[in-house]
Amino acid sequence: MNDEITKRLRFCTSLPSLPAVATKIIDLANDPNADIGIACQYISLDPALSAKILKVANSPLYKSRRVATNIRQAVSILGTHTVIVVALSFTLANSLMKTPGQYATAFDNETFWLRSIASSLASRALGEKLGLKNLDDLFLAGLLQEIGILAYSAMMPKEYSPVFSSTTDHDLLLKTEREVFGAGHDELGHALLKQWHIPDYIAICCISSHGQPEPKELGPTLQSCVAVSRYLADYFLKPSETENLSLLIEAAQSWLDLDNTTLTEVIDIMESGLSSVEDLFEITIHDASEIDGILAEAKELLTVHNLAKLKELEEKSQRDGLTGAHNRSYFDDKLQREFLLSQRNNIPLTIAMIDLDHFKNVNDTYGHVVGDSILVSVVCAIFGQIRQDDTLSRYGGEEFTLILPGTSLADSRNLISRLKDNIAAIAYKLEDNNSVNVTTSIGVAAYMDDTTNFQEPKDMIIAADAALYAAKNAGRNKIVEWNTSLKPQSPQS
Repeated sequence: MNDEITKRLRFCTSLPSLPAVATKIIDLANDPNADIGIACQYISLDPALSAKILKVANSPLYKSRRVATNIRQAVSILGTHTVIVVALSFTLANSLMKTPGQYATAFDNETFWLRSIASSLASRALGEKLGLKNLDDLFLAGLLQEIGILAYSAMMPKEYSPVFSSTTDHDLLLKTEREVFGAGHDELGHALLKQWHIPDYIAICCISSHGQPEPKELGPTLQSCVAVSRYLADYFLKPSETENLSLLIEAAQSWLDLDNTTLTEVIDIMESGLSSVEDLFEITIHDASEIDGILAEAKELLTVHNLAKLKELEEKSQRDGLTGAHNRSYFDDKLQREFLLSQRNNIPLTIAMIDLDHFKNVNDTYGHVVGDSILVSVVCAIFGQIRQDDTLSRYGGEEFTLILPGTSLADSRNLISRLKDNIAAIAYKLEDNNSVNVTTSIGVAAYMDDTTNFQEPKDMIIAADAALYAAKNAGRNKIVEWNTSLKPQSPQS
């Protein structure tokens, strides 16, 4: 961070000052041997804080079977470290929320803390789901990770206002801050927390959670949970904004390798702790009458996205990686289904075997890169002519199959003729400005034709294959329709 920003932060008078109790609690947080009696003494000096600690100790967040009626019992239930961290979370947020400074006009203090508190809830829920310890450290780090935005807005309200209002994209805001001021709010937040003597591991989160994802072999960490929490908070607050969903899924995958099912479970954990957090900070994140519908929508969107992702993966597994046509396995399954439908409903079905002529010569002469490019061009030409219900598959090498449901032999003729002509019209340009052309031989077989009906799908394949070989033996670049006189035979070279 540059010297000018450091100096302005050090001498800034527009940021609210921390209350005395917060300073004492920070001292305790930095003391690894903090005494439980001193912690109780400091907390007891602030009636509001004492009441909050008791509420937290008896809340669903900690699932205790005992009921705390005084601070010592609360400390006994929660532990000294948890009490100190929760007290620090409350005193910092409560002080800054209720005594706002002179911030940039574009900055909304209430919205900032609403998002920060949602982030703290999200960070803790992620830690709980992933089995991390010290969930309250996650809570505090999530709460303070964006404190640099508040600092910028208080330090230089006039300069920061146009930067802050220029975008709603968090990552773009960080980039713009660095370009304009020489430091992002992650660095400024770290410097502010250090100035307040907040424990180092919390201050460091301001920077590390805004950096690059850590190696996933390390497992979930404080930094990775905090990084995902801000995206989860945005989604939790506004699930209907589709961009929030995309950003959350990307962040959860890159930082924590989480799937959508796990994210849905994290939202359930957030929901169970929501009322306790709202009580602690005296803020309403979601109206009680709307919370069920909002969270149901959030989880439904995640489920829909998960199903769409599974469908996408399934679709990829059914496609040929080079051409985008369906693969052989998909063709076999599809033909089986379409053949049964034709049998049961007495509707026609036509298939075609399409083989590129002398394609080995193309690969041998021009190389496989050119050959692959021509295969892609051929598939694009076919896709441009067939219907959505038709199925094009790569059968193997330079051979393709086409399934035409509900299509008779007569009705298929114009389409298949166009396909042959369109493939012949492809002129692949070489680097020397010459071009490569290919032709195709096509064998066609139809179920419910006027000749003989087939008993099984494989009989149609055998018939179409026999017609294809006949087209090759007849000189190639031809279409042959199967009839009972055709027998499988080897093509001419």
